[in-house]
Amino acid sequence: MMKKFSYIGLSFVILIFGIIFIPRIVQRIKNNTVVQGDRLDAISNHKNPETGLRKIGPAPKFELTDQNNQKITNDTYKGKVYIVEFFFSTCPSICPIMNRNMVDIQNNFFGNPNFGIASISINPEYDTSIILKKHAEVIGVKSSNWHLLTGDKEYIFNIANKGFNLYAGENKKVSGGFEHSGLFALIDKKGTIRCRDDEFGNPILYYDGLDKKGVKAVKEDIKKLLNE
Repeated sequence: MMKKFSYIGLSFVILIFGIIFIPRIVQRIKNNTVVQGDRLDAISNHKNPETGLRKIGPAPKFELTDQNNQKITNDTYKGKVYIVEFFFSTCPSICPIMNRNMVDIQNNFFGNPNFGIASISINPEYDTSIILKKHAEVIGVKSSNWHLLTGDKEYIFNIANKGFNLYAGENKKVSGGFEHSGLFALIDKKGTIRCRDDEFGNPILYYDGLDKKGVKAVKEDIKKLLNE
């Protein structure tokens, strides 16, 4: 008798699933959006028809100190298109590649007062303003709108992990003692995170700062946002 009721219960669950979810799946197949989740669906509703770029959401607010010992906040970049990255000056792995690619981006838009860069150190206890000043000279920072930023470590980790959802953390087992994303965040003049779609029509969210294609893509999209 119990086994009979178990089959009836299972059949009921399957019936309810079919009524609720199958029509949604069929609709996604028709619209070619099977791989999209609810979060991506919400983002996809904020696409600029002229530039083709998505609006992801507001960039997190921050207040940090740059290589010139000047206070830098979101308002510093108000009215500017800018890129945010997380790095540290003694990074032995991906940071040198990110530095070179960011210098390339800087040079591409050098002299444009409406473009800026925010490079936030995840090892601020070592990367003081004095250290960042020297690092800026070594890697080739020329733009007055490129700020290498330092501050409280936990505050910065919070900006990276919770604000941008770009991983940054300490790991004594890896070379350099820190781990972080190699991605660049693109922010428009109104302080909104922007991005393009991938080949499947889904927003990429962030740009690959280690890959030539990613750098090429972000340069193209900077141009679009400067004209927006």
